[in-house]
Amino acid sequence: MKLEVNNKLYKNQGIHVITCLFTVENGIVKVLLIKRKNKPFYGQWALTGGALYNNESLEYGAYRELKEKTGITDVNIKQFKAFGKIDRSPQMRMVAIGFIGVIDSKRVQILRESRNTEDADWFTLDNIPKLAYDHNEILEDAIIELRKEIIKSNILKSLFPDGVTMPELEMTYEAILNKKFDRRNFRKKMLGLDLLIDTNKLGKFGGNKPAKIYKFKEVIEDKEIF
Repeated sequence: MKLEVNNKLYKNQGIHVITCLFTVENGIVKVLLIKRKNKPFYGQWALTGGALYNNESLEYGAYRELKEKTGITDVNIKQFKAFGKIDRSPQMRMVAIGFIGVIDSKRVQILRESRNTEDADWFTLDNIPKLAYDHNEILEDAIIELRKEIIKSNILKSLFPDGVTMPELEMTYEAILNKKFDRRNFRKKMLGLDLLIDTNKLGKFGGNKPAKIYKFKEVIEDKEIF
């Protein structure tokens, strides 16, 4: 059967690549948002992303949008879901491909303004404004995906390249999973998983007494953590 490439039902469609980039600061989870400079949704906050060029892969497009609108380049992202509501864009049919990533906010310099954005900043998850397009829905699903990732993989490794104390690591898991752990059980669990290396150094977190600093191993196999 010959493909009807001139069928009008194939016309005027495009792809958005949208990245939900998270960080954790002092046990508080945040997501990076940009403020739009163009229509539609002029002046509204949104997740980082934009339209995919027809000569680039999905992942390449997502990285390009991150670089152009936030200045961030050195981050690992992972595709997690497609969003295909017919009316999600007022301009034309646009399917969104969602990506998720985690980064240490202290190690990046955010581009506050670009050709298409007025601002960029980290927002706590309890202070998210009404976002452009269906980005609130995309963010909700990305949070669910983040919770899945941190209990089965080493995605948090990129958050603590210089090491982490056990209280800080526990607070990070509690913040993302929205649950409390028994301190002794958490410590025993983490040390028993063969994920961490004792650096033989001490550090403070949250004004508490000095605690051991651990680093994630270079090579870690995905495994169920909780």
